[in-house]
Amino acid sequence: MSGALLLGAGLAGPPVGTAQAAQAAQVASAAGGLRDVIVVGNSQAGTVSFIDAHTFANLGSLNVTADAQQVIAQMNPIQWAGFQTVTSVEGGNRWVDDAQLSPDGRTLYVSRGNLDDVAAYDIATGRQLWRTRLDGFKADHAALSPDGTRYVVSATTAQKAEVLDTADGSVVGSFPTGTYPHQNDYSADGRYIYNSSIGVTSLPQSLEWAKGTFQLTKVDARTLQVVQTWLFPHGIRPNVIEPDGRTMFTDLSYLNGFAQFDLTTGRQVRTYPMPYSAAGAALSPDSYPQNSAHHGLALSGDDSRVCDAGTIDDYASVVDAADGSTVGTVTYPTGSLPYWATSSADGSLCFVSLSKGDAVSVIDYATGKELARVPVGVFPQRERTGAIDPAVLPDLSPSAG
Repeated sequence: MSGALLLGAGLAGPPVGTAQAAQAAQVASAAGGLRDVIVVGNSQAGTVSFIDAHTFANLGSLNVTADAQQVIAQMNPIQWAGFQTVTSVEGGNRWVDDAQLSPDGRTLYVSRGNLDDVAAYDIATGRQLWRTRLDGFKADHAALSPDGTRYVVSATTAQKAEVLDTADGSVVGSFPTGTYPHQNDYSADGRYIYNSSIGVTSLPQSLEWAKGTFQLTKVDARTLQVVQTWLFPHGIRPNVIEPDGRTMFTDLSYLNGFAQFDLTTGRQVRTYPMPYSAAGAALSPDSYPQNSAHHGLALSGDDSRVCDAGTIDDYASVVDAADGSTVGTVTYPTGSLPYWATSSADGSLCFVSLSKGDAVSVIDYATGKELARVPVGVFPQRERTGAIDPAVLPDLSPSAG
């Protein structure tokens, strides 16, 4: 039965598992002969880069938009108008929104943003296995089921998430969401799907009341029936939910920092304000990229530390979740646009995409210090943990992305 909870009206005051679960996953991938990687979607380049999760070497990239002009040429007038509108709102072409590896490490699934579709690729040959257009005009964040059989993608302007069969790309179901669905995640045990919505980001902050419903939706992963919904006072940006399903850390639209919510009571229990940089403080909220002051959040393997990407502030900080103290901050050149954060499989590292720096920053949770900065393709956005079959590595493009 579905219920709605209203979460704190003000700013007062993919899930990361436990360390044991992360270690078990790492052992399993090694036993299967797979290589732990970070999958990086280079949004403007239309490619996906693969970074070795331990050595931080860029192993190469795969072009996932060779057919883009053909797809655009085949659009009907309505689809073409939608494509132009979304491209304008996004500030340019955003070809790759999200990407995940199959459990065997040989197939790549890609949510192709402005093309409004999802495609699967055989990494060894680079061949497109299937392509499915979504409803509406934009394909957004995606999540792969633990068994690799289902791919959940937000159909942003259609106000729903669609679920695809990874074998052939057929749509096997969908579920309703809040306004402009964004992030999707499977729960730690795979039983549920969480979808969060951001509202209409093209409207100014003064019209936040008109942006729609900012909603977290919990869905039964098997039946796709809505189990529970929560209403938020602001757009729900990158977020992580602890394995027990009770605690959620999230960035919120316009908030320079992040917040903690108790999902059992529906209350915002803590706000973690983060400092503005000089450049960030000089911006008006309506100049924030897609309403985001901070856009990128990850949890360490033991859930004790938060990695927060300061998008308008050009830094990433590791914060103690218990007392709110800052463990360490990595500062980037002005205009780098830190735009996503992902934890390594063992939960010891945080990978932050620098969208306008064409690189990925690697940060140690223990010290808050940067260990490496890895060049990738143009405008890296979403990153995901995965494991790749070493046999397909020679078939990747040797370029950074």
